[in-house]
Amino acid sequence: MSHTYHSIHLHVVFAVTRRRPLIKKPWRDQLWRYMGSIAKQNEFKALIVGGVEDHCYCLLALPPKLEPSKAVQLIKGGSSKWVRDRQLTRGFGWQEGYGVFSVGVSQIEDTIRYIKNQEVHHRRMTFEEEYVRFLEKHGIPYDERYLFEEKDSVVPPGLYDVGER
Repeated sequence: MSHTYHSIHLHVVFAVTRRRPLIKKPWRDQLWRYMGSIAKQNEFKALIVGGVEDHCYCLLALPPKLEPSKAVQLIKGGSSKWVRDRQLTRGFGWQEGYGVFSVGVSQIEDTIRYIKNQEVHHRRMTFEEEYVRFLEKHGIPYDERYLFEEKDSVVPPGLYDVGER
């Protein structure tokens, strides 16, 4: 083929450190918009960014040259700095980990609707329940002991060591 065509859409989920409710309503929408601008500045798209006081969702459209982990790093790092520079809340940061799930073209509108309705959704289901449901729906194995960062979390040896896989 003479040209590269692509359709890479990812639903990304990540939480505030220790899932503290630090993303306050008065500036929450500004944060979501800023996260979208980070994507634009780095030549990918955030179709929607949203969430609630302790976690965030992004629906991203990536070019083939950009690794998902790099896109998430750019958004998390840039948005963390934005919050700290503006002194919007004390102790803000994102947890180290995140979830990334593929989204087919036929699922884009449903995913956008889902992200827009997080306030209502989380009246019925906790973030923890929802995240486990995502992992199970996508057939991703997990160990409950290390699923969520706690105040004094312990990472098992070798969990992130690529050499041991």
